[in-house]
Amino acid sequence: MTETFLDGRVKARQPETGFRSGTDAVLLAAAIPAQAAQAALELGAGSGVASLCLAARVPGVIVTGVEVDAALVALAGENAVASGLQAAFVASDIFDLPPVLKRDFAQVLANPPFHGEGAVPPDPARARALMDDGTLPQWLSLGLQRTVSGGFFTTILRADRLNDALAALPKTGVNILPLWPRAGMAAKRVILQARKGSRAPVGLLAGLALHEADGRYTAAAEAILRDGASLAMDSGRL
Repeated sequence: MTETFLDGRVKARQPETGFRSGTDAVLLAAAIPAQAAQAALELGAGSGVASLCLAARVPGVIVTGVEVDAALVALAGENAVASGLQAAFVASDIFDLPPVLKRDFAQVLANPPFHGEGAVPPDPARARALMDDGTLPQWLSLGLQRTVSGGFFTTILRADRLNDALAALPKTGVNILPLWPRAGMAAKRVILQARKGSRAPVGLLAGLALHEADGRYTAAAEAILRDGASLAMDSGRL
């Protein structure tokens, strides 16, 4: 199944079964404060949607996505070609990166498995993408480890895993942006961004409401999801 993102700028064929990237990947990419010629690393790239949305938003950024599933790596490469975007994808366990990727990146991003409890999906690929099996802290620690001093590690998580995430991240230099399904509703997702080495206090940002009462996307969400606008994480204060 081929889906389009950013008003067709990203074309992504995704598995018929198993995990498929969607809104979370686009929002994650929108929050990356990347600049042209910077190197970015995505941990757990799947079919490449977040990496390709980042490449579409920031021409000249050098994106590498790491994914353990070799079939998804091949699919991500095909999606890059179909979208006319530059991004490289590598088949590897993120906890056993090849030597060429054991270096620091200006930008690191991840949409990690963040379901710690609940029914395990019968599809193994979907289960691997969703269930963290206690590894969420290691995902976050690795993300920050691979970030250059002064660079940014950005991740999207289920809101009820915020305590677990903050326990695994530094006590300073972190901004939290809630994502509300609608105004007045509790956040179901949060985006966390850590600037490595920053001494700024943890910041709770204003957040983004995704839908109007009638189910339509809000104008702010539409600008991000369709037009490729950035999602401000107030990185200047970090």
